[in-house]
Formats: sequence, C-alpha cells, structure tokens
Amino acid sequence: MSRCTAPVHGHRTASARENCPACGGRGSYRGYNSYQSYSSPAYSPYSSSVSSSSSTGQSRTKARWSSVGSSILYTPAEIRTLTPVRENIEKRSDLPDLRDVFLCHAWDDRKDSAKELHDLLESKGISVWFSEKDVLLGSSLLREIDKGLAKSRVGIVLVTPSFLKRVKGEGIADKELSALLARDLLVPIVHNTTFDDLREVSPLLGSRSGLNTIEDSMVDIADKLAELVTL
Repeated sequence: MSRCTAPVHGHRTASARENCPACGGRGSYRGYNSYQSYSSPAYSPYSSSVSSSSSTGQSRTKARWSSVGSSILYTPAEIRTLTPVRENIEKRSDLPDLRDVFLCHAWDDRKDSAKELHDLLESKGISVWFSEKDVLLGSSLLREIDKGLAKSRVGIVLVTPSFLKRVKGEGIADKELSALLARDLLVPIVHNTTFDDLREVSPLLGSRSGLNTIEDSMVDIADKLAELVTL
C-alpha cells in the first residue's frame, strides 16, 4: 500500500498532491491537516518536546519563546517563573529606548560575579544597566537607579552572600529590590547561596523561584536571560 507523503513533503500545492503515490491529486489530505495542527499547538509556555533532566531529576524542556534552533532547556519551576516575565516583556515591546536588563547587585560583587554576568550578557548583544558604568561620579545613586529601572525591560537580582548581608542592613540593594518587586519584572539569580537563605532575609523575594548557579553555570544562566529578553 502506498504511503502518503504529506507528513514529509506537504500537500500545499497541486503538483505536490499529484506526485503523492497515495493521494494522486484527490484534493487536500485530511490526515495532513491533523498532522499540521499537532505540530502547531495552541499557546503554551512549554514546547512539545522534553529532551533532558536536571541534576535534581527534573525534566527540562524548551520554552515557548525559544527560537527554532535553540538548545536551551528549562525546568518546570523556571518556566513558571519566567513565563509572566516574558509576557510583560512582550507587552512593553513598543516602548522606546529600553535597556534589556537592569542588574541589581550588592556593591561588594561589582568587580566579580556581577561583572561576570554583565559581561556575559553584553557579549550576547544584551544591553545591561550596570551601576559600575551607568552612575557617573557625583550623580545621585538613587536617582540613577530609578531612571535605570524605568528604562529596562526586566530586572534581575544577583543574590549572593554579600547581597543578603546588604539587604539585612537595608542598604541600596534593598531599595532596588523593593522597586523591582513592585514592577513584577523580576528574576532572582541565586549564586553561592540558597533560596532557603534568601527566604530568611526576604520572604517575598524568596517565595519566587528563579535561576540558580547550582543548577546551571553562569554562562547557561546568561543564555537563558538573553533568550528571555530577545523579541
């Protein structure tokens, strides 16, 4: 029995239908329509294929904003956290002159982990608001932070032991954190600490899952953030 070529070659033209050994030009192939519908699902934050597992045994999958050729995979918790952030990024896509990312970090991390993340993002073509380069000498830090937040698509908080210490002391990092939480455009990045430690200092921020360098390298996290903000 001849096999229909629709799932491979399609029946979108008359010549394609004529050349099919099964259909021989008898019009559209109903089975192909079903196949086409299956391969183009209704909106979902998940893609249709699960390709890997994380170190904690969780399945990983592509996100619905992943590009066709992307090999970046996410855990279900990451998908839940990042989906509303992505939706807000899309809603703000028509706003002019926005930086892609506002990087909130502790002052003590400005020359190591914060700079590493900043440099990785910029190497991928992502524009980053970073206090080390965006706050001029003599400027009001709080005023510049407010401007940076207002002109960024998404905020990321680099949560480190130094950051937790600064939040306890209600320093600048805490003021940035409050503004980011109010905007609902926030992704915590936990590095060299845990979400349990974060919850002890900031239950509100700690109640949100995010990205974690225990699960992924800083390079992998930069890849996920770059994919998240790319429209």
